[in-house]
Amino acid sequence: MHVSFSSLVVVNDPFEWAYELEDRGFSGWEIVGEGRQTIDESTLPAIRNILETTHLTLTVHLPFSDLNLASLNHRIWEESIRQMEQCIWSAGDFVRLAVVHPGHLSPVGMQLPDLAFDQQVLGLRRLADFAGDYGITIGLENMVNMPHIFGKHAHELSRIVSAVDRDNIGMVLDIGHAHTNHATGEFLDIIDKVVHVHAHDNDGSKDEHLPIGRGTVDWKPVMEKLRNFRGRVVTEARTVAEGVESLSYIRNF
Repeated sequence: MHVSFSSLVVVNDPFEWAYELEDRGFSGWEIVGEGRQTIDESTLPAIRNILETTHLTLTVHLPFSDLNLASLNHRIWEESIRQMEQCIWSAGDFVRLAVVHPGHLSPVGMQLPDLAFDQQVLGLRRLADFAGDYGITIGLENMVNMPHIFGKHAHELSRIVSAVDRDNIGMVLDIGHAHTNHATGEFLDIIDKVVHVHAHDNDGSKDEHLPIGRGTVDWKPVMEKLRNFRGRVVTEARTVAEGVESLSYIRNF
């Protein structure tokens, strides 16, 4: 199994720990395009040094704060796409997969949900076409149990991907997110459509990003399904130590 590390704690300098990931047993790093992990001229030299001095495979999580692919405010929608495309452009020569969040319903979108859904599909098509020029696959991530957000269940995420209708878009299974929606089983049933996995634990009610085994996810069926998974599994953790705890659980299962 190919296992990467990712930290959503984006206010800390990632290069204080990124260089140790390979020595701790990880084969990849998923960069979160937010905060101090934003891929730009200030971080690219250090990222390229990691590529040159390690064997880590890099993937990227596109920015999501304050952005909305389902926005019916056209300027917000265009800016959301622009920032995501900028991230893809910056990482285009060293990543082959980019994770993206579905959109959510604004107050206007709540009144026009079908239009918001269609706007989201148009945005994802734009991203997929742009990413395709760099040989990058877009991975659409299932979301946590929150109101007014798309993509919480397998049938819904699958519907979005089908509507986008591009060869370079697939589903990202976030185990922790699925658990908050009591939807882990339904995603495991369509694991053949999943291109990427995020692994973390919680108590079933909120997105805690606990190390694997510290929450209430039933990991036995998950690990059985992942035995033959050909994509990358990313341990999303708050610290490298907690990521290593998840990695140890995976290796010793």
